[in-house]
Formats: sequence, structure tokens, C-alpha cells
Amino acid sequence: MPHSKTNSTVDGSRQFEGEEYDAIVIGAGFAGLYAVHKLRDQLGLSVRAFDVASDVGGTWFWNRYPGARCDIESFHYSYSFSEELQQEWKWSERFAGQPEILKYLNHVADRFDLRRNIQFNARIVSAVFDETASRWDVTTDTGVQARAQFIISGAGNLSVAKDLEFPGRETFTGEVYSTGAWPHEGVDFTGKRVGVIGTGASGIQVIPEIAKQAAHLTVFQRTPNYATPIANAPMDDEFENEVKSNYREYRTRSRNHFLGVPYNDVQPSALAVSEDDRRRTYEERWKQGGFRLFTDSFGDLLVNKDANDTVAEFVRMKIHERVSDPKVADLLAPKDYPYGTKRPPLETDYYEAYNRDNVTLVDIKGAPITAIIPTGIKTADGGAFELDVIVLAVGFDAMTGPLLNMGIVGRQGLKLTDKWEDGPLTYLGLTINGFPNLFLITGPQSPSVLYNMPLAIEDHVDFSTDAIRYMRERGMETIEPTAEAEQAWVEGSNAIAEATLLPGTDSWYMGANIPGKPRKCLVYLGGAPAYRGICDEVVAKDYDGFVLAGAESNSPLPVA
Repeated sequence: MPHSKTNSTVDGSRQFEGEEYDAIVIGAGFAGLYAVHKLRDQLGLSVRAFDVASDVGGTWFWNRYPGARCDIESFHYSYSFSEELQQEWKWSERFAGQPEILKYLNHVADRFDLRRNIQFNARIVSAVFDETASRWDVTTDTGVQARAQFIISGAGNLSVAKDLEFPGRETFTGEVYSTGAWPHEGVDFTGKRVGVIGTGASGIQVIPEIAKQAAHLTVFQRTPNYATPIANAPMDDEFENEVKSNYREYRTRSRNHFLGVPYNDVQPSALAVSEDDRRRTYEERWKQGGFRLFTDSFGDLLVNKDANDTVAEFVRMKIHERVSDPKVADLLAPKDYPYGTKRPPLETDYYEAYNRDNVTLVDIKGAPITAIIPTGIKTADGGAFELDVIVLAVGFDAMTGPLLNMGIVGRQGLKLTDKWEDGPLTYLGLTINGFPNLFLITGPQSPSVLYNMPLAIEDHVDFSTDAIRYMRERGMETIEPTAEAEQAWVEGSNAIAEATLLPGTDSWYMGANIPGKPRKCLVYLGGAPAYRGICDEVVAKDYDGFVLAGAESNSPLPVA
């Protein structure tokens, strides 16, 4: 269905001049691509997607730093909606690197001819709901205006970089790079003095790679991480054939697992077995790699501190085994928060990097960075580190940052920034009272980052497009959660979080990495299978918790 332009005024609404569609999609990563396919090819709707990048890929378009790699196994970190796609694509590694994942997403865009519905190099700067017309008016930084009944946001959970906390970046005379927006042409560190700020997931991946090339690497660490081996390897042909022959079973097992992977060897409690059996389990999971230790060892690690202490001590022991200098090992071994309450990073030769003569670890928790100076970095103890290159691996304004960055305004002029001033308020992590026809793919208070993202994305896009189909079959104009349903969902999500160890740790799960951000759990911790069951029940009860209104009775709901 082609778009059109209009200068007309509908029922007294403000005059609109621009492109009109049935739906607007934000983003061209895993979520945006699948949403375009569903809306256009299965519902037959007119759709336009917008992405600030110059091509498809989402987070995998930007995160091109050396060592960038997925922490979910390749066969499972992929779309399940097309059996032909599953069978034809061949992964080269057990855990795919960024170039291969980007190649896969380009293949998907080509195979389903998705680019013709995507406008690249366009950032959404405004999305305002016109109550009279029951339409969203969207404006990009390039001046494009578009109107649609529905918006599906695939803006991502980790797509807005955290602001740098240290003054003086503009005075630095060397090169500065961010892991979240890496140059496409790559960076040559040969013969250079490099400083990396941050030891989260990105830092842990990039540090060993830079160490191989740089004349000297200085790592500035504020908080150590419980990094465990990814155990990557070339894809085994026999394993590939086995998975492809039984893909449906693997996908079912994945969707019935907390993290969205087909593991099924988890034991109930780390405290219910002998010390020898517990150690044996941890050793097996450590060697298997990936998230086996985190999700497939014992089921009480995130809810019982005594159980968690056993795995935390195991990881600390492994760090000391791998790092030659006991003082450096001690700095790298976390002590003041439980294992798994920050997303556990996966690594390859991370700890061995600190055994190299050209790598220095600097503890900036004891002596914080005070400024970036023309020649490098200055710390509170008077230290001055001369550098040619600074690499920022400082993380993201996770979950809410991408949504709050788009100028979203709902009914009665309510800004999303005001609605979420004290933390996100959603129903199912998918919708917001006061913001009709807006669907958040893997939004805050959904399983999102504690689930296999492609499967979570498919679940959310399917829910959203099924709701749109339901509405159009019945002549409905808007769908919006009630304030009561939203409040109940938020309270329930928070209650589940409080029953775990996560709220006690300062992490991006809690928004604690961003100064001034409300400290709220941003993830639904009831598990993806339970969450999907709740969503299915909502649909079975004719969208329980939602109000669907027709054109003739589009009376506004109370806004929470």
C-alpha cells in the first residue's frame, strides 16, 4: 500500500503535511527488520522504518570494535520465523562475531527485500500523538515528516551511549574511540600507548585484542567483573546437521528456558549437594562455556546469597589461577556484589592479557579519574598517564535511554520524559498508558536482556502485530493499557525483582550506572516462559488490561 501526502485537516486536528503510513517502525536491527516483514508481508500494511545508521544491523552495525562477539550461541541467536532461513544460513563459529552477525542481517534484509521500506541516515527527534486523528506524527533530524496509526519501536536496549563523566575530552590531542560507535574502517593501534576506560562486556572483549597490537595498554577499572570463558570454536559440521535436523525442538526448548537457550541440566540448589559435587558441576559448566555456569548449574544462584557465594568464590579462584600477579588478580576479582547481578560477561583470554608485559591495570575506584588532559588521563592520586589513544567502553543508558531520546509525546501533551521521571511505567514492558498504539519491542519491565534477544523480539513483534490485526478486523482505532493494569504490572515486576539479589547491586539492570537516573529494576525477572504465558492469557481474554476504541468512541483514558 503506497504512502501519500496530505494537506488536509481531519476533524479539527492540526494540519499535517508529510508521508502517511499504516505503521512506522523505529530501527533496522533484529527488531526493525522483523517488524517490517510482519507488517508489510503478512498484514499487508504500508510501513516505513527509520534508522540513524546508513544500513541495517542495529547494535551490530555500530559495535564493530575488535573482539565484538555475541554471548548467545549462533544457532540460537537468530530468527526462528522462517524455516528456509534457518536451513540455508551457515554459521562459521559457535559464537558468532560482529562481522558475521552483520552479514546475517544483511542477508535477511536482502532475502525479504526489506530495505525498500527503510529510510536510513534518519534519527527520530519527535513523535507526537494527535488525539483527534488518532495518529502519530513523527519528525526526523533530516526534516522528514511521517504520520501513522501505529509505531513499533525497535530502538534497542543498548543503543544510547552513557555520557562521559570525566571533563576535558575535547582537550585530548590524541585519538578517542567508543566501543559503541566504532569506525567502520577499523583502528590501527600498532606502536601506540592506549588507554581503555571500562571493564564491562565491551571492555572485556576489546582489551585482549588491543593488548596484542598496542605498544602499551593501560586499563582503567572501577568495578571488576565475574567474566567467564565463552569457549568459542569453529562450527562443527556434525553439530550443525544435528541442530538443523531438530531446529523446531531446539526452539521449543529455548522458549521454555529462562534465558532462551536450550539448556536443561540445571540443578535446584547449590546448597543441596556436597561440596565435591558442586565443584564438579561448576568445573563442567566452566569448560562448556557460554552462559552454562550462569543459567545451567544451580537454580538458586540469583535468589539465595549463600548459594551465590559458592559460585562467586569459584570464579574468584579461577581468576587467581589465570593471573600471574596475585595483586592484579585480587583487583580483578569482584568481592562486593553477587555473581550474576551484573550481566556476566563472557571472555576469551581476558585474564591472560594482564600477564603481558605491555598491559597495566589501574584501579580507579580507589583513585578515580579526575580529568582527561591533552596528553592522556589524570587520576585523583596525582597519577598522569600519557596516551596516544583513549578507548571508551563506559556502557549505555540502558533500556529507557533510547526511548527517552526521541521526543515522544502522548495524549494530553504528556511527555514520556515526564511520565517516566521516577522510572519506567509500562504494561507487559510493551505498552504505556497515555501513549496509544505505541509498542515497545523488548521494552523496560519485559524479560528483554535476560532472554535470547531474537526470540524475545519475535515474541514482542508477534504480540504487537497480532494486536494490530485484531484491531483492524474490528474497525478499532486505538489500543492502550489502563492505568490500573500498568500499575499492577509495575508493582508485580518490582516485587519479583525484590525477591532476587539484583536490586542490591549497582548495575545497568537497575539504572545505577547513569548519574541521576531513577534506581528501578528495568527487567522482568519472572522468566520468559512465565512472561509469555501471561501475554498469551492477556490475548485469550480479548486483550485484558487494554482498552480498544473505535473511531466513533475514542474517548481518552485516565493518564497515570
